[in-house]
Order: sequence, then structure tokens, then C-alpha cells
Amino acid sequence: MSRSIILLSLFAIMLAACGSQATTPQPQESYPSPAQPESIQQPEVQVDANDPGYPPPYPIETPITNSGAGYPEPGTGITTFRIVPGESEVVYEVGEVFLNQDNAFKLAVGVTRDVSGEILVDRENPQNSTIGIMTVDVSQFTSDNQRRDNAIRERFLQSAQYPQVSFSPQSIEGLPENYAPGEEIAFQVSGDLTIRDVTKPATFDVTMVGNGDTINGEAATTILMSDYGFGPISIAGILNTEDEVKIKFVFTARP
Repeated sequence: MSRSIILLSLFAIMLAACGSQATTPQPQESYPSPAQPESIQQPEVQVDANDPGYPPPYPIETPITNSGAGYPEPGTGITTFRIVPGESEVVYEVGEVFLNQDNAFKLAVGVTRDVSGEILVDRENPQNSTIGIMTVDVSQFTSDNQRRDNAIRERFLQSAQYPQVSFSPQSIEGLPENYAPGEEIAFQVSGDLTIRDVTKPATFDVTMVGNGDTINGEAATTILMSDYGFGPISIAGILNTEDEVKIKFVFTARP
């Protein structure tokens, strides 16, 4: 019996030892903390608009302005109106005496609608308004007589060789200090008129009405053909023309 007691005691001691080993904490391996990404500082980029590589491959914010049709030019109170060719025309009028018709007098009238130009209007300060260069394709002049048109193109005005007539304004007189929409104003524009290869001073009397986004007006002047080296026109036995020619420009312009 004493042997049995001894065996039971030894078994109890062994169980206690096993339990003690199971609860003994094991040392933990130490691992480094994961590396944190470094903050990357973007380099400051200097933009040079003259650099052939401009613009850069990333977008640059651009301020939005109310520029374009119907709005003043950026940084000014000026609105640019452009002549509308299909709604505008240049007309010449010259007196003719027909020698083969008992010296009958007639008024020759020619029209072209191939015209371009700009009117720069300052609504707040009308006296600051200006007019750009006006150009007319006089090779497109047509009248009621094709023989007359051909003679003017080939022999006299020589518009087949010099198709463009231009007027370069130099000064404007008579613009009002204030302007109300729908009000007709009258003023004078002086500048250089170039016909063929000759440039002479000329002054146009202008009347104009602005209403909304449309300007309508008329400009007129009188020139001497002899000043530009092509008149008066004379066709032996048929007709003689006056030296004086009236030029009328009826125009419509919009932004």
C-alpha cells in the first residue's frame, strides 16, 4: 500500500510540472515597424510662355473673362463691331454724257458687297471710339451695263490688277460725350484713301445708329478720278464721264 501511495505522489508531481510548463510565457520575436512613406515635395515650376515647350503637360488655371461677341475687350470698355458683308455695300455714282445719244445725261451706279472692317465702340465714353481700316474689293463692282464694268476693270480703274481699295482712318470729329441706344449721331472721319497705287487724304461724312448688338450707318465722300490717275473716262464717239465720283458706304456691323 505504501508503494501505491508513493506512485500516486510521483504522478501528481509530474502533472503539476507539465501544467507549469504550459503556462510559462514564451519570448516574442521583435519585428521592426513598417517604414512610413516619406513626404515628397513637388519642385516649384517656373513657366515661361516663350519656351517652345510651353504649355506644360499639366493644366494651369486660367481666369475666365467675359470676352467674345457682345462683350467689351478684356480690360477695356470697348466692344468690337465687324462689318457684315452680306448686309453692307459700297456704291459709286458718276455722271455720264452719251455723245451718240444727243448728249443724254445718265447717272452710272456700281455696287459691291465685298467689304470688311471694324468699328470699336466705347459705350461709356463715346469719344474714345475708333474705326479700323476698311477694305473694299472694287473688282466686284457691277452696274446695269456689263461693257461699262469690263472697261472699268480692264482699262480705267484697273480693278482686275488692283482689286483692293482701302481707307485708313486717322481722326474722328464730332463724336458725342454721351450716347443713348437708338439715337442717330453724325460725325466725320478723315484718313488715307488708297486706290490702285495712289494714296490721298479723304473725309467721310458718317451717320450711325446703334441699337442692341447692331450698328447701322452710312458714310459718304466725293473724290476726283483724276487725283488717282484714271479719269475722267472718255470713250471716243460714245461717252464722257464727269471727273467727280460720289462714294457711299451703307453698312451693318455686329459684335
